[in-house]
Amino acid sequence: MRIHELAKELNIDSKELIKKLKDLNFPVKNHMSSVDDETAEVIKHEIEAMDKREIESNVIEVDFPITVKDLAVKLGKKSSELLGDLIKQGKFFTINQNLDEKMSSEIAYFYKVNLKKKPSREEKILRVEPKNLKKRAPIVTLMGHIDHGKTSILDYIRKSKVTEKETGGITQHIGAYQVVLDKGRITFLDTPGHETFTAMRARGANATDIVVIVVAADEGVKPQTIEAIDHAKAAGVPIIVAINKIDRPNINIDMVKQQLSKIELVPEDWGGKTTTLGVSAKTGEGIDQLLELIILHADILELKADFERMALGVVIEGRLSKGKGSIATILVREGKLNVGDWCVCGLYWGRVRAMYDDRGQSCQQALPSFPAEISGLNGVPNPGEQLIVVPDEKSAREIAEKRREEAKSKKLSPKTHLKLEDLYKKVKEDNLKQFKIILKADVGGTLEAVEGALRKIPSKEVELVITHKGVGAVNSSDVLLAEVTDSVIVGFKVTIDGQIRELAKRKGIEVRSYQIVYELIDDVKGAVEGLLTPQIKRTFLGRARIKTVFNLSKAGIIAGCIVEKGKVTRGSFCHVFRDNEVIFEGKVQTLKRVKDDVKEVTEGLECGIGVNYDKIKDGDIIDVFREETIARRLK
Repeated sequence: MRIHELAKELNIDSKELIKKLKDLNFPVKNHMSSVDDETAEVIKHEIEAMDKREIESNVIEVDFPITVKDLAVKLGKKSSELLGDLIKQGKFFTINQNLDEKMSSEIAYFYKVNLKKKPSREEKILRVEPKNLKKRAPIVTLMGHIDHGKTSILDYIRKSKVTEKETGGITQHIGAYQVVLDKGRITFLDTPGHETFTAMRARGANATDIVVIVVAADEGVKPQTIEAIDHAKAAGVPIIVAINKIDRPNINIDMVKQQLSKIELVPEDWGGKTTTLGVSAKTGEGIDQLLELIILHADILELKADFERMALGVVIEGRLSKGKGSIATILVREGKLNVGDWCVCGLYWGRVRAMYDDRGQSCQQALPSFPAEISGLNGVPNPGEQLIVVPDEKSAREIAEKRREEAKSKKLSPKTHLKLEDLYKKVKEDNLKQFKIILKADVGGTLEAVEGALRKIPSKEVELVITHKGVGAVNSSDVLLAEVTDSVIVGFKVTIDGQIRELAKRKGIEVRSYQIVYELIDDVKGAVEGLLTPQIKRTFLGRARIKTVFNLSKAGIIAGCIVEKGKVTRGSFCHVFRDNEVIFEGKVQTLKRVKDDVKEVTEGLECGIGVNYDKIKDGDIIDVFREETIARRLK
């Protein structure tokens, strides 16, 4: 093969190809030099790799969408030249037309340029590489059933009567408290329940490092305990179980451990991996060991943070004060938060005017894992919103305004989660192989029966995961958990309140309710079957041998063939063979008999076949198949 022929195949100028070959140390003199077929294939591979490296290294950052005129400037081309090249490619645009990221990138790739979205001011701030990583305190959340002693344990640890400040001894708002021990510090989040914990996660705030599930030794695992455990599991954080109230007479710790084992939290002393510990918030028994366990888990996790960068934090609580205005409790995750810093928090911005620690004392600085109450924002942020410190007022105002615009667009097009009907489509797009369900039933016996029937649905490819199961009506906690885990809520003989349906609709969560168990099982089974990769059946139709190859100006590369066996049909799937190896897979795009377009050509006749592959040669074999997609069913 001549060099100029190879250049034509590669769609580049002969001089440019010769220059590239010299860079690759291939000995060529001019465009009439010859190379054998094997060398030609090596050259093609090397040139493609060289072009790919060139494109990857030639990166230009732009803002999307971008006009054709601005794109031409970025590519170093005249607008008329760019428009002309696009017309040759069959793309018709005007000079001021906006192009999205996908279209712009395709156009730039033709000019061997890799377009990259220009990072926003916020992304530049968040992208700072950590330089001064140091050990930080673990952040621990206490969760569990109401009145099982979460705040009482924290109260004993802090040696201050937190419960006396709360109505009826029940936590009414989120508190963040840091305790100092001989072996280190621990920051505790005392929340009113798992709903707030998951609501924070729904906003992208994974503030907790370790979860302590509190279970009363005399009452055992309650439905709210199970909900809390499922929310903690969904967060993927280590769980420690504190069995509280061991000072009481009527306790049964083995019963509690048995209940924990049934919900896949097998205690370590029973051969499992879950750390359990008996404690008493009243006498203090086991509290020191609990703190040591938390420090031990933190050491294993190797928790570190950058202490020198501009601060990043998470909102634990937001409220409006008569005297101070907007108040936000912030848990610092990275860097140092100082009084006087400009910051953005959710949709609001401002300057830190004052800062107080967890005991109400004024402070000037908050380090990683340190909880602080700040004032100075121009609005009240929601729990879970991210706080970022920015260089100046202009940056703060700009980022907050952009976030407001994004929030408006999200309201216009709310996020949709998984639906039973589109599971197969989602598998093809995202390679999804898990089908997650939140299951609710009217009574415990029915719940176990329905769960057992669902788990018997056979499939090696698709894992059916029950994210959470419970007795009673579908509630807001279920919707929040479904939002975070991308689950479908399935209820059997349970009520679904109108407000809950509205909440689920607003968040794009599918909620299905059934009265007949067979309908529930059939729907889930059908959804799982939709997840299975369909079976492709191919039936041999015919074989054609290429006698000669034509390069037509309008039709492109056409193979002049004779049908040796069976028949060739237009639109059928085909393989192109050379030396018994498949070199191309595709479809029969065009089929001609003499000068006429035909649907099929039978054995013994000559025809012209177009397969949209320009590297076919005389002697290649084209095998044609009929392709059927068979939906696979579960047996």
